[in-house]
Amino acid sequence: MSLSSSRKNPRVLFVTSEVFPLCKTGGLGDVSAALPAALRELRVDIRLLVPGYPSVLSGLKYKRKLAEFDLLPHFPPTTLFSSRLQINESVSVPVYVIHCPELYQRSGGGIYLDDNGQDWPDNARRFGLLSKMGALLASDASPLSWVPDIAHCNDWQSGLTPAYLHYHPGKKSASLMTLHNLAFQGCFSPGEVARLGLPPESFNVHGVEYYGDMSFLKAGIYYATRITTVSPTYAQEIQHEPLGFGLQGLLAERRNAITGIINGIDTTVWNPATDPHIVKKYSSRNLAAKKTNKLALQREMGLEENGEIPLFAGISRLSYQKGYDILLQVAPMLADLPAQLVLLGKGDQLLEKQLVTLAQTNPARIAVRIDYDEALSHRINASADCFLMPSRFEPCGLNQMYSQRYGTSPIVHATGGLIDTVADLAPDTLLDEPASGFHFRKMNADAFMNEIKRAVDTYYDVKLWRTLQRNGMRKDFSWRASALAYLSIYSLLMQR
Repeated sequence: MSLSSSRKNPRVLFVTSEVFPLCKTGGLGDVSAALPAALRELRVDIRLLVPGYPSVLSGLKYKRKLAEFDLLPHFPPTTLFSSRLQINESVSVPVYVIHCPELYQRSGGGIYLDDNGQDWPDNARRFGLLSKMGALLASDASPLSWVPDIAHCNDWQSGLTPAYLHYHPGKKSASLMTLHNLAFQGCFSPGEVARLGLPPESFNVHGVEYYGDMSFLKAGIYYATRITTVSPTYAQEIQHEPLGFGLQGLLAERRNAITGIINGIDTTVWNPATDPHIVKKYSSRNLAAKKTNKLALQREMGLEENGEIPLFAGISRLSYQKGYDILLQVAPMLADLPAQLVLLGKGDQLLEKQLVTLAQTNPARIAVRIDYDEALSHRINASADCFLMPSRFEPCGLNQMYSQRYGTSPIVHATGGLIDTVADLAPDTLLDEPASGFHFRKMNADAFMNEIKRAVDTYYDVKLWRTLQRNGMRKDFSWRASALAYLSIYSLLMQR
């Protein structure tokens, strides 16, 4: 049973392997900072639990020792520290840090990979400890006076927390498993079951077993009280092939426990009315100012300066999942419309080389920057007319939300969070569900190019284009909306 009482405000332990700005490899790091901050503003008593990587220990200046675990079965000696992480000017979040030098203190490499880009060979123990500490602190075995009502776990790295809680014989918290990307499943050899202190009976199709291996993520999905994904459409997609990645049967069985909740974005950072990175600030009331930004970006990127030609943009990790192989096919046709294309990102080296070569063939129409550049990404969003996101799958996506904030209409593959955040332009969507962009449904160059052409036709209908832009700018992509949805889930779990 849950440890919850009649308190109105839930206590939540947010178990995560990364949190910005202390440690981050992707969107999980951003979510682990922004969502708890938004929940704190709703009076949720939420606290983070993170591994003590060097960047975490150095980034948190004031730490207090809470407990020592010298005899924790199956794991090295561990110390638990507490601190606070300042998320913004008004909100800080309490943090519990797992200090285990043997598992987390590495002189090179990153959070998950060594210097050679390979998984750390002891990742099962490293994130087994994170999961174990999450379960310990969420049960009556905790040495702390603060015990959560809910252990909120994130992706495979904390997926064993619900399993450890399931096999704990005493009182324990409810558990919530959030799936940010089902493609990463934390699979290890069967021998890790015993080494991590799980009972032999857990290695079962009704447990942690996954095609002969053990899977942290499957454990979280199987044992968690409830499950969330980062968009409603993704919650449906993962119950079927191919996006279930082998877990679709289990997810379909648990469909009544799954809720899709769209991630938010920082609407103060992504705001064209106050953005310090752009040449001319603007709002939905003076969209003509976008042309000033467009001309400035064309100069910066070496494109032909022309305020009337439609400018398309893409900002992404360059990968097959993100559909940049399809983008390569349509780019020459896009340039011939005529239109211009600006791309920013890093990733697959072959894609990088092909994109640079493409830009060299038509420098007046196509510009490519192989880099991660936060300030430039703001300028691109403020300057472009359309944003391209041809992702094969996209659990939530953020760039399509950033672009709409800037009156830049997205063209997206109809998948996951892209469907949920971009309303396709159609006769019935301008008013009932305000249209803000364009969908293509078949994942091929022809379907993608047809929507690009439709966007160009719409661009030259000035009145309709302004409506499309303003519809996107009026959408509420704040973290408060997401936090309210999570608060509703927490309330249900406390009732249990």
